[in-house]
Amino acid sequence: EVQLVESGGGLVQPGGSLRLSCIVSGVSFELYGMSWFRQAAGQQRELVAQIRSTGDSTTYAAAVKGRFTISRDNTRNTLFLQMNNLKPEGTANYYCNAVDFYDGNYHPRFAAWGQGTQVTVSS
Repeated sequence: EVQLVESGGGLVQPGGSLRLSCIVSGVSFELYGMSWFRQAAGQQRELVAQIRSTGDSTTYAAAVKGRFTISRDNTRNTLFLQMNNLKPEGTANYYCNAVDFYDGNYHPRFAAWGQGTQVTVSS
């Protein structure tokens, strides 16, 4: 059974930085493309960043491109998201999941989600 455990969130001022982590267990982590998603209060979950299983290719949502960096350590079954120059609109609960690409989009692969980690950007 897959388990996704996110951590690293917190309260940060606009312009600040945070580094999120996601530890994955129960599956062969190195075989899956992975993504970070976020969900703000009252809004749908959206994809923030994606990384291939080998770590050699990444994509980002337009809203975070140039400020966020997704990476992974396949030896530690861990996914990371470095978030710099955070903005108030980045306030959300952040989740990780494996993804499949079809119909022109990335789709979450695992039905089970972790608890997420809350990021609040406020002065």
